[in-house]
Amino acid sequence: MGGDFAPLEPLKGVLQYISDSNGLAHITLVGDESQIKNLVAQLKISSEHITIVHADQVIGMDESPTKALKEKQKSSISIGFHLLASGKIDAFVSAGNTGAMLVGALFTIKAIEGVIRPTISSVIPRENGKTGLILDVGLNADCKPEQLNQFAVMGSVYAQQILGIESPRVALLNVGEEEGKGNILVQATYPLLKENKHIHFIGNIEGRDILMDKADVMICEGFTGNVVLKMAESLYEVSERQNLRHEYFDRFNFEIYGGTPVLGVAKPVIIGHGISHAKAFMNMIFLAQKMIEKDLMNKMKKELEP
Repeated sequence: MGGDFAPLEPLKGVLQYISDSNGLAHITLVGDESQIKNLVAQLKISSEHITIVHADQVIGMDESPTKALKEKQKSSISIGFHLLASGKIDAFVSAGNTGAMLVGALFTIKAIEGVIRPTISSVIPRENGKTGLILDVGLNADCKPEQLNQFAVMGSVYAQQILGIESPRVALLNVGEEEGKGNILVQATYPLLKENKHIHFIGNIEGRDILMDKADVMICEGFTGNVVLKMAESLYEVSERQNLRHEYFDRFNFEIYGGTPVLGVAKPVIIGHGISHAKAFMNMIFLAQKMIEKDLMNKMKKELEP
C-alpha cells in the first residue's frame, strides 16, 4: 500500500514480474484485501502466484516512523516485517514510508551479528557501460571509521554477488587522491581499509571519478553519498526535460534498478522510491529474488566475522 501510486502500480509490477519470470517467486501482497482483489481481477493476475494478507492500516509518507510502527500494528509495513521476522516470507519490498522501512529493518529484523550500523547503497552507471556502487547514501549521515570499513566489506560482497564483479575495486571518496588528504574521518578510515584483507582497496578517488571506471565500490558517509545520489537522479530528470536522448542518461532512471537494499540486516529488505511505477516494483522483486538465490546475507556475515 506504500508509494504514490499504490496499490495499482505495485500490482502491475507483480504482473510484469510473473510474466517475465514465469512466477519463480510466490508473492505475498500485504494491504487492503478488497482493493487488491479487485485489481488482481482487473489485471488478470493468476492466483497461483500470489497470497493476499489483509492490512487495515497504512503508514503515510509524512508520519513519524517510530511512532507509526508502534501505533499502527495492522499497517502493511508492520505486518510485512512481522511476516519476514517469522519466516513466512523471505524478503520484503515496499515503496512506502522510507523511515518506517528503515526502523522496521533495524529493530524488527536486526543487524547481522557484528555489524555496527546497516547501510544503504546505490548503483552508479559508468560512462563505459559498467556499473559501480556507492555507499552509504543517506542512512548514516555521520559515521565512524569502523563503520566505513564495514561498509567496504558489505559493498564488496554485494558487488560480487549481485553486480557480478569478480574482484571489486574498493575506493574511499575523498577531496584528493593522496593518502594524507581529507577530513579527520577519511584520514582515520584510510589505514583501516588499507589493512582490510577482505577487500581489494585501491586508495582514494575524487568526485570526478564517480562516473568513470576507476573503482567498483565507493565508500563515504551518508551525507556525502546522498548528495551524490540526488545529483545522479537529477541527470535523468534534466535529460528528460531537455529531450537529450542518449542511452547513458537513460541508465540514470532509478526504475531500472528497482530499489535500495538495506545491507547489514539479517534478511533482504528493499526500499523503493515513493514515485515508483510498475517497472521499479518488478525490478525490486527480481533484486530480492537474486539476493535470496545468492544467499547474500550469510555471505556478508562470513566476511564480517573477526
